[in-house]
Amino acid sequence: MIDGDVVVIGGGYAGVRLAKRLDATARVTLVDRKEVFFHRISSLRAGVRKEWSATPFISYDRLLRHGQLVVGKVVRIDTAERRVVLANGTRLPYDVVVIATGADYPEPARFAGTTTEEAMKSLAEHQQKIAFAEHVLVVGGGPSGVELSAEIRLARPDARVTLAHSGSALLGSTGSQRAGRKAREWLEAHDVEVRLDSFMAPGNDFATYRDARGDVITADLSFWATGTTPNTLWLRLGGHGDLLTPSGHVKVDRSLRAEGHLDVFAVGDVNDATELKITPAALAQADLAAWNIRAHLNSSGKHRKEPRFYRPIHRTPLIVPFGPADGVTMLPVPGGETAVLGSRTSAVAKAKTLMTPYMRRQLGYTAA
Repeated sequence: MIDGDVVVIGGGYAGVRLAKRLDATARVTLVDRKEVFFHRISSLRAGVRKEWSATPFISYDRLLRHGQLVVGKVVRIDTAERRVVLANGTRLPYDVVVIATGADYPEPARFAGTTTEEAMKSLAEHQQKIAFAEHVLVVGGGPSGVELSAEIRLARPDARVTLAHSGSALLGSTGSQRAGRKAREWLEAHDVEVRLDSFMAPGNDFATYRDARGDVITADLSFWATGTTPNTLWLRLGGHGDLLTPSGHVKVDRSLRAEGHLDVFAVGDVNDATELKITPAALAQADLAAWNIRAHLNSSGKHRKEPRFYRPIHRTPLIVPFGPADGVTMLPVPGGETAVLGSRTSAVAKAKTLMTPYMRRQLGYTAA
């Protein structure tokens, strides 16, 4: 039975999952400024290798059987009138609205522009720059920085590649020292210069970079893999700054509702439910929010369902590829320990395909 209008703002991993979960039981409208799904997990390789250029882009056209996709920019949520307002003036009524606008990532893991052609052009420009660079500097030793450094090294074995990280160990945010050591060993074995305890900033001269000690690096190309920013400026500009934390994340309760609003939910990287901003956490939140939204839409009568509460994910399997055939997998085990697995597991689970077949199936396509 179809019951209620649900507007999902944002067609990333969490938004797509939630819209698909609700498609059979609500009138779902998925709103995104992009005309296609952007598979960000494959974007670092796509920004390096030409043959991967089209991989990150998967059409939304098979995602929803009953609902609709609206391509446009949301400028505000009118909570009094229960309308989502688009830049072109369109107003979408809702019984429940879901904020799933995700976070903004550094390039090349970013959908540049507003069309597929513009985004592919941006990836091609990165590929071209990498192909002719003599020295590439990657700043940031987290999973993205390590993965990008490895991809560049394998694509350009003749170039100088430097990875600069402000911390004392690579992959420090994962809590696994062993994984960080394996990443460093792989990079240094492939002639990537790893500089730890190096907080980098642009230098005074063009193509120069300076660390906190005053040491200068000259590189003709740089990538900054130093974190993400939640896509919530539109909420602040639209009069809902009260929904946000100082870091710009949407404040949610244990049922993933925006604080003070029974009919406003927020899922994925955009909320403050967990510090672990990874795809498995976003998907888990989407599944739980789908349950709670169904319970909200059918809240009357003796069969009323109570909301479920989200438990923040602190430990989850994490795979960092070193190109298509290698990588490191961190697998939580009972007792608080983390097992660290190597190339074979990493390649089969993620590195070879970067989860592209899985995401194609999620959007209604065959794996190929």
